Amino acid sequence: MNFWEYLGDHRRQLLFDAFQQASVVFQCMVAATAIGVLIGVLTYAGDWTGNLATTTTSTILTVPSLAMIGLLIPIVGLGVPPTVIALTLYGLLPIVRNSIVGLRGVDPALVDAANGIGMSRKMRLARVELPLAWPPILTGIRVSTQMLMGIAAIAAYASGPGLGNEIFRGLASLGSKNALNQVLAGTLGIIVLALLFDAAYVLLGRLTIPGGTRV
Repeated sequence: MNFWEYLGDHRRQLLFDAFQQASVVFQCMVAATAIGVLIGVLTYAGDWTGNLATTTTSTILTVPSLAMIGLLIPIVGLGVPPTVIALTLYGLLPIVRNSIVGLRGVDPALVDAANGIGMSRKMRLARVELPLAWPPILTGIRVSTQMLMGIAAIAAYASGPGLGNEIFRGLASLGSKNALNQVLAGTLGIIVLALLFDAAYVLLGRLTIPGGTRV
């Protein structure tokens, strides 16, 4: 069976796996973005707090993904829970780092002007600092998404959702007629999803970032 015949015969399973992959990455990115931006807001004002946040989240990335998921299995079991926790943790660094960089890069004159008209810290963050820091934050989200799309494939090791199951099935049956087709289908599916997500972020940037401040 050639590759195109394999795609035709297994399109429903492949589409289901692709949907699960996209869904888990999207949900983890929402969680990582919320947590990462919050950490950035809480730590950007101080040098040591910002460095601590960046160092801590970068340390997480030094843990191999397979080891991370393996360590989580005895705690939360197999399936979706270890996948979600691992992906959310791995997605933090680019968002935390870019949030801190973006917030620190806001023109102090604009901050002083906001204070001068009586804005509270929360109002200043919401209306001045975070909107101006959005371009680098969005860049961090794009980088995290690309990382997580690949890391999510490893989640199949813990019975997690996504196209990684297709890859692992192929690897487990090396030598069979469809082994290469399975690995290739899973890999190409992940690449296509990564490109679609990135295109969506480009569109989001065009809709939310004024032309003069795009990065």
